[in-house]
Amino acid sequence: MSDSVTAAEAAAAQADPVTEAPVQAAAEPEDDPAAPAPLLVERTPTGNAEVDARLERLADADHLATDGHVEVYEDVHEGLRDVLTALDARPGPPVPARHPTTTPR
Repeated sequence: MSDSVTAAEAAAAQADPVTEAPVQAAAEPEDDPAAPAPLLVERTPTGNAEVDARLERLADADHLATDGHVEVYEDVHEGLRDVLTALDARPGPPVPARHPTTTPR
């Protein structure tokens, strides 16, 4: 009889007793510069709910690799542009009529 343990026997020995699935060893973290990393940028509320909601979307970039940031930034930019466009579309106070005596001669 041999005292050596095969890979299959070692995996079976580490099986989860409930699911009987092999237990996976936790992967060690790698120093990958493109890996997601929180930017830790503080976002100060503006007081405008629409703008604040768009700025909160920037937090999504914290969980994405750097190549995924562009999509988030473009989405936020488009949303902020829409909010500004909506402000321009709102009717303002009526423009006062010119008084006949104030016209230049």
